[in-house]
Amino acid sequence: MTNLTNSQLRGFRSQLVVEKAAIEQRLASSEHYGFSASLKDESGDLSSYDNHPGDAATETYERGKDLALHEQEELHLSRIEAALAAIEDGSYGSCLTCGGSIPLERLQALPDTLYCAAHSPRQDISEHRPIEEAYLQPGFGRTSLDEHEDGYNGFDGEDAWQIVESWGNSDSPAMSENANVRNYDEIGIEADEADGYVESLESFLATDITGKHVSVVRNQQYYDYMDHEEGDHMLEKEQ
Repeated sequence: MTNLTNSQLRGFRSQLVVEKAAIEQRLASSEHYGFSASLKDESGDLSSYDNHPGDAATETYERGKDLALHEQEELHLSRIEAALAAIEDGSYGSCLTCGGSIPLERLQALPDTLYCAAHSPRQDISEHRPIEEAYLQPGFGRTSLDEHEDGYNGFDGEDAWQIVESWGNSDSPAMSENANVRNYDEIGIEADEADGYVESLESFLATDITGKHVSVVRNQQYYDYMDHEEGDHMLEKEQ
């Protein structure tokens, strides 16, 4: 049984009615946060395929944010309507689960609540995860073969992405997983990975068509090799 006075009930009802009208106005003025129109109409693009994936990602993020805001508003509206119905039938102020009185302080903070703090459904955190995560983990999903126990080192999803990424993306050095990045060529995923060779010296030792005359190509791998004291300058012929 509720312990609220008629004056308190009228005050809560007035507050809930005002909040209900405000939510309905926001939903109407924003055309339900833009969901009355398609993403194509909102973006103005003739096609959903974009030359710059970053642009499409931004639109998708904003669409997801609008969806979350829209769901939150609708949830709040349904809670307000349930609270107004409870005031009409005389059950407002009593917990739907245990039947005990909801403290006045809690109602003042959450006038749309129908539960005491101990039985509030919003304190339950779901442990369920999206089913897509089972296919996206590890990185690059099922196309990533680096984790195979048989030591597979052939072409996989990560290599496919590295080829695409080499043509450029919207990342910057600040977003790189490489903490020692020095230029845009090093911001890619495992950009320091050996490409086309196993040992670094294979990338800068060269021969002529006969295989008899050996030369050294002073590329970045060469200087890194020397900086790590892996080579002996004295053994290198003067160029």
